[in-house]
Amino acid sequence: WSFKSEVELEHNFVADGEGELELEQAFVNYHASNWGFQGGVILPTAGLLNEYHEPPLFLSVERPTYSKYIIPTTWFGNGIAFYGNYSGFNFRLAIMEDLEGENIFYKGNIRDGRGKGYKTTGINLLKNLSASYTGINGLRIGGSLTLNNAPLADDNEEASSDSTIAVQLYEINAKYDANNFYAVFEYGKSGFNYDGANLPGYLNDDDETVIWSDFSSSGYYFDLGYNIGGFINTNKLIPWVRISNVSKNDDDLSKQTDCLRFGITWWPIDDVAFKTDFANVTTDGTTTTEFNLGIGYKF
Repeated sequence: WSFKSEVELEHNFVADGEGELELEQAFVNYHASNWGFQGGVILPTAGLLNEYHEPPLFLSVERPTYSKYIIPTTWFGNGIAFYGNYSGFNFRLAIMEDLEGENIFYKGNIRDGRGKGYKTTGINLLKNLSASYTGINGLRIGGSLTLNNAPLADDNEEASSDSTIAVQLYEINAKYDANNFYAVFEYGKSGFNYDGANLPGYLNDDDETVIWSDFSSSGYYFDLGYNIGGFINTNKLIPWVRISNVSKNDDDLSKQTDCLRFGITWWPIDDVAFKTDFANVTTDGTTTTEFNLGIGYKF
């Protein structure tokens, strides 16, 4: 038996509506030889960077755009999970609080529907099933499926199962980190289906009635790098390149973002990373140039 927790101070402070103090993880964990149980504030297993999301675990200064809009890293809430492993195969089933349907109704994405364990509901419960294979040295192949009928609040501002948004998220991922090669691929797709009448009071910022239509979002990214640290007698030094595409709405080209990013990352020890990257990011025909420097660490 053990207790695991993480308290995070977002953006260095909390004042005037800026920054957040979050209890991102707080759960009782029971671990036997090849299975375990978690209960409390947990994270669903979706993508490579939700459960384990510290900066030394990814190449770029910022997390991939995919990990913000397709997999809403960091995603946490109240729930329970059962996990196990057998001969290199790993499985996990998490049952968690509902997503907040009204925020998905307004914003059209999972990220804004995260309840974060605060005044959330368990009317329909979110189900997250994941599996991966790690039986080959340096290789991880996995995927997950997440389902929830996210309830919407009624006129009394109480969540109800009368009107819901059906959320389906599936994703696949692969990572290879051995023999000096480093490669990552992730692809995910989420669908949103509205079931119910437009509710009174569901207005946008311009006091216009929200018009809802079913839609989907999808995206991917691919990282490729090579560790040249051995040539200069250091722990790990990887020049790398990333290509990615993220669509917030597959039917609307103006909501698609393409990115070509390249950089170099140095780990003097495994828990500390110095990073720099350069990118051209194109959204709706407009290209923005980015240059980033960062230091990442975990403890």
